[in-house]
Amino acid sequence: MEDPLILVSNRGPVTFQADGRSKRGTGGLVTALMGLARHREVTWVASAMSEGDIAMAARHGGRAFPVTGTEGTQYRVKLVASDPEAYDRFYNIIANPMLWFIQHYLWDQSNAPDIRRNETEAFEFGYNIVNEDLARAVLEEIDGLARPVVMIHDYHLYTLPALIRRARPDAFMTHFVHIPWSQSDSWRVLPSVIREELYHGILANDIVGFHTTSYRRNFLQCCEDLLGLEVDHRAGLVTLDGRSVWVRAYPLPIDSEAVRRVAARPRVREFEQELLRRRRDHVILRVDRADLSKNVLRGFTGFDLFLEQHPEFRERVTFIAQLMPSRTDVAEYAEYLERIEAVVALVNHRHGSPDWMPIQLKVRDDLEEAVAAYRHYDVLMVNAMFDGMNLVAKEGPMVNERAGVSILSENTGAHEELGDYALSVNPFDVQELADSIHAALTMPVAERQRRIAGLRERITARNPGDWIDEQLRDIRAKERGASGE
Repeated sequence: MEDPLILVSNRGPVTFQADGRSKRGTGGLVTALMGLARHREVTWVASAMSEGDIAMAARHGGRAFPVTGTEGTQYRVKLVASDPEAYDRFYNIIANPMLWFIQHYLWDQSNAPDIRRNETEAFEFGYNIVNEDLARAVLEEIDGLARPVVMIHDYHLYTLPALIRRARPDAFMTHFVHIPWSQSDSWRVLPSVIREELYHGILANDIVGFHTTSYRRNFLQCCEDLLGLEVDHRAGLVTLDGRSVWVRAYPLPIDSEAVRRVAARPRVREFEQELLRRRRDHVILRVDRADLSKNVLRGFTGFDLFLEQHPEFRERVTFIAQLMPSRTDVAEYAEYLERIEAVVALVNHRHGSPDWMPIQLKVRDDLEEAVAAYRHYDVLMVNAMFDGMNLVAKEGPMVNERAGVSILSENTGAHEELGDYALSVNPFDVQELADSIHAALTMPVAERQRRIAGLRERITARNPGDWIDEQLRDIRAKERGASGE
């Protein structure tokens, strides 16, 4: 029998309430990794993020305990409670916004950031502390295993692999980064000492994975530009300390059947009936977190420009925007949500009438309400400035019943797969976005059908099981000593 795989991420597969009841964790990372538990025995190490998580970790004496997922899948979870002040520094000063902003090109560098003792101490006594806490928990789990395999996830845990490598040089480690990897100059925001610690941390892995070939290319170039390492761009290899690190692209698919199952729920039907009762001729839809990288403001500005330039669509189209609140304790995010609400009020005042509101803004996290809207959009807008993958671009077309047209930013990870069948836009070109809205709403039915059929073919070509299998296949190949060519 194979040893269990050890998964490590900041956010776990479940979060616990004060009464001990559990709720499935949110986000694409959790969705993607749940498939692993159907392949292999899995122990998932994650931060205790709520009071309920901390209580559950204490109840089990800090040890891993069994959890049964929504579809009957069983796995073990080990929740790690870090010092609250350290965790706050880790999450709210370094991971978000510092690393997130770098990797999404969000810093307005003429104004921010200013790196001071506050940031350097947050890295040393926050980011590194939480990484050390999780690394210690992983080492406990792999103690006694002859050939441990550890799969690490995302930007929160860049220094963790080096800690494990030092203690267990025999451990096999992979690290999948779910957000974009930005070009080398963007990383020069960080002091060189911090930058090098982060890079040497992630390069302690055996395999580093990204969603797209462009992120893979950026990472390889960073290793060359920032660290002066030997890099084979064609083969995707970085050589250091006598080791070769494989750098790969594993685009994240969706579970199409799972989306269809949600679409069949009775509550989705209730939302659909309300939407159809209120709809005009056309519906434009966006479903996003209220995140700076999602480019929500320019989306509404493009719609404003479209209505100004095409008054014949007045009172005939509604833009439904369902935004999930995100990181509201980070000042930049709270301010961004206020700006979103102000722009919506402005557009509705400028173009609306007593019985027609051009933009319907819904600031809430409700999957069933979102899927109901997926079924009936004429245009799906995904205009992110930069995005790791963007699963909305894949989910919407799978259940849409109106041959809806996708408007897709060329800077999303999904564009690498879906760009041929979407209307591609430069996310900073508001006029192009307005023109694309008009093109989508006036597109002949046959062309709409051709495009959505192409999207569905691309989206269903791979499933989450394939994504896992590709990584497991590379793990086995590298363990056997394959060259990676």
